[in-house]
Parts: sequence; C-alpha cells; structure tokens
Amino acid sequence: MKENKKTVLIVDDDVDYLAQMEIQVKRLGFDVLTADTQKAGEEIIIREKIDLAIIDLMMENKDSGFILCYKMKKINPKMPVIIASAVTAETGLNFGVETLADRSWIKADTFIEKGIRPDQLEREINKLLKI
Repeated sequence: MKENKKTVLIVDDDVDYLAQMEIQVKRLGFDVLTADTQKAGEEIIIREKIDLAIIDLMMENKDSGFILCYKMKKINPKMPVIIASAVTAETGLNFGVETLADRSWIKADTFIEKGIRPDQLEREINKLLKI
C-alpha cells in the first residue's frame, strides 16, 4: 500500500461500472469516493480533497461529464481528470484531448474508452499523479 494515500473520485451513473471501477482503483492502493450523478460529484469535489477524478461523459445529460470536468477544473485546476466513456461506441462521435483545439473545450487530462484493462488504468493514473 502507498503511504499518504491519494483519493480518487469516480463518477458514473452506471452503478455496476461504478462498483467495478471502485474495486479496481482500491486494488491499486487508493482511497476511493464514488458518485452516481453529476450533482453528487460536484458536491464531493467541493467538500473533499480529491487527487484525481475519473468521470463518465453521458450521465443525466449527454454532456454531464464535460460540465462536471469544467467545474472540477475551476475548483482545482491542477487535479487530473480522466473522462471514461463509451460515447464513441454509442454515438459514433470521437472525442479526445490530443490537440490544442480539443483541450480548449474538453478540460479533461485524458479521455479513455470504457473497457480499459486494469493495467492500462493503473498506467494512466500513475502517469497523471506522477507516481
């Protein structure tokens, strides 16, 4: 286990996916907080110290993840945010944060497709937290 555990917030309206991600992230040695709505995620980010967030894109609204990410970055600009979504599979739309244009409106640090393997998730988290 890591000393000075970091806290990861996971926000997703799919409770099964949320539970699976919570287990995976806890196995990596992090403390985990979860929320199943954009509003609940906003409330947590206001009252808790979060080191990294993993959020779904489509929750209450099709753009809930973008809105939540924007609000998170206003509160804590240095906190890494991963958007994990199945939006491409569901809509055919591609999103990413590779270009300056993308990053100008998508405030996430990383955009990953759902179905990420545990080792990939660990690499992304460690890279963003500089572990």
